[in-house]
Amino acid sequence: MTQTCGELLIRLLEAHGVDTVFGIPGVHTVELYRGLARSSIRHVTPRHEQGAGFMADGYARATGRPGVCLCITGPGMTNVATAMGQAYADSIPMLVISGVNRRETLGLNQGRLHEMRGQREMLAGVAGFSHTLLAADNLPEVLSRAFAELHARRPRPVHIEIPIDVMNAPVGDGMPKLPAPPSRPGPDPEAIERAAVKIAQAKRRALCLGGGAADAAAEVGDLVGLTGAPAMLTVNARGLLAPGHPLLLGGAASFEAFHDYLAGADVCLAIGTEFGETDYDFFGRGLPAFGAELIRIDIDPGQIFANAVPDVAIISDAALALRALNDALRRRRDMAPQADGGAIAAGIRVAIEKALPADTGQYSRLAETIRAALPGAIIVGDSTKPVYHMNNTYQAPAARTWFNSSTGFGTLGYGLPAAIGAKLGRADAPVVAICGDGGFQFTASELMTASQEGVAVAVVVWNNTCYREIRDWMTGADIDPVGVDVAPPDLDLFARSMGAGYVRAETVEAIGIALSDFPRQGGPVLIEYRSERDAKWT
Repeated sequence: MTQTCGELLIRLLEAHGVDTVFGIPGVHTVELYRGLARSSIRHVTPRHEQGAGFMADGYARATGRPGVCLCITGPGMTNVATAMGQAYADSIPMLVISGVNRRETLGLNQGRLHEMRGQREMLAGVAGFSHTLLAADNLPEVLSRAFAELHARRPRPVHIEIPIDVMNAPVGDGMPKLPAPPSRPGPDPEAIERAAVKIAQAKRRALCLGGGAADAAAEVGDLVGLTGAPAMLTVNARGLLAPGHPLLLGGAASFEAFHDYLAGADVCLAIGTEFGETDYDFFGRGLPAFGAELIRIDIDPGQIFANAVPDVAIISDAALALRALNDALRRRRDMAPQADGGAIAAGIRVAIEKALPADTGQYSRLAETIRAALPGAIIVGDSTKPVYHMNNTYQAPAARTWFNSSTGFGTLGYGLPAAIGAKLGRADAPVVAICGDGGFQFTASELMTASQEGVAVAVVVWNNTCYREIRDWMTGADIDPVGVDVAPPDLDLFARSMGAGYVRAETVEAIGIALSDFPRQGGPVLIEYRSERDAKWT
């Protein structure tokens, strides 16, 4: 029996290992749903396409596998684009498949339904790869290329748009053979040897580990043991070293004590990090300077010279490069761990503790309360002040258990839908979202998605009835606050109308009690934090 291109697409997604897709059906994507009805793939319908994109992002961050979105052309695509921007900035694998108008109408601007001129051009800044499928028979090749882009390059959103007439076109009843996944790029042996020489001969070493190393925990652990170097983890690298590791500097990237150490180090090895301001310049004092030798490992040639020019540049997958580097270090007779690395790391941690903003302690206490109430929890943050400060102190127990939208693109409304995606990808782990009341309202309707889908996520919302951080910036600049006092709905009534549980907490300890009880609820729970004492939180 002949199948359509839309039906084959679903079969191919299934063959590529996709188990969940996020999307809102529309008249331009109806044909895709013929195949979904007979597929093992779970379809999750959010209340807004931006929610679909953030869910796919959270799914990808929690699992390491691509998150997949289906959307209509035009408004559906523009709604998903914001989430693609966050994923692009943070190197998150996402596959977005959209409809588009019939082939013979493209570019004519005839006022057709959902018509948008230059849809692919609009996505140029948020997609690593975009393709218009002009022939149904090309689908297997194009989809395989999309997954190759996600697997073997810097992971970023990829986009395929399918004209309505192509989506409905017959393609026969066979199932094409999938190509073997491409290998990830490995390092140049000569560059590895040069890096090993510099590291072995250095007396003072530093490690900067970014999200590009997220899947190299074992190799990172070996590297830290071999070098004895103090190790800093960016937000997207948290959990690569266990909390309490003697060489762990955690969220030190923006602090003066760490910058001073980098300036005096003989060598710094940076792995999968872009030295961006949201990690390395939180306080607005400038990016770090490097005193002597800088070695960078990155899968992206376009990133390897950004913000800091290395003395040794290694274009490679992080895990492959570190395996080779660790082997090279083991072979060297002049290689020994840095004897004072632990003492230096301890001193930097003390200096950072003294330099923390005065109100950081209450945010840190919340993070520890969550970890104590729900060991092994995945914590997903919106772009909100408590999360900014927790990024400076929180140490995740494992990789892919702490992520948020406060770095890079910095979108509001990320927390709740990304938490839903994370829970759908990691059903075994408790998932908690942390949102301010302003950011929560961007995508609050996704609480209904969690209820309908039976997704048990806890959403902690600080309610101070305004955009407090922006208000503080205005008053600090001697500007009368305008546009920042945005009252939320009654969150108790709102949560219950969405089929979710509700708890009001006036202390961090009360949040912990609510979280301890949360797993027994069997569905989503909204925990509203509202305390006059902590009203400055946002």
